[in-house]
Amino acid sequence: MSLYRKARRFMSYPVSMKLMLAEAYVYLAWGRVFKLFPFQKVSPSLGEPMKETPYVGYTEQELLLVRQISRAVHTMSRVTWWESQCLVKAVAAMKMLERRGIPSTLYLGSGRDDKGMMVAHAWLRCGSYIVTGREGHERYAVVGIFGKDMGAGDLNFKRSSDKEFLH
Repeated sequence: MSLYRKARRFMSYPVSMKLMLAEAYVYLAWGRVFKLFPFQKVSPSLGEPMKETPYVGYTEQELLLVRQISRAVHTMSRVTWWESQCLVKAVAAMKMLERRGIPSTLYLGSGRDDKGMMVAHAWLRCGSYIVTGREGHERYAVVGIFGKDMGAGDLNFKRSSDKEFLH
């Protein structure tokens, strides 16, 4: 597709989609910078280790938003001039979901390719939907899980007593 057609197609999108695509581009850049640092230093920002978020309990509107985020991340990963593979896409989508208060789980897996070489993969799940890294994730053994739960526990609501809360 020519640059002119791409620009024209982009201009036909609603403003909300244009903003989401721009946000995805920024978070993909952030995800790429994220990979430059030692994993031990940046892993706390991924969520709680070895904790999965629920597979159910998402509204239809949230799932529609998750699909839009997935589409935006995949679309913009094709136009970045830096490498935007599985981990970069998963981190970008996780940050976009986190910004909207939607819980997600990042999986890190390892396995062997067709030549017997060790390979790694990352994918992000929200509910039962694989947001990024869906292609071939079943072939990898899970070696790390990071859950970002956006429930009331993370909001740190403080109340002095249950009586005050009920009245």
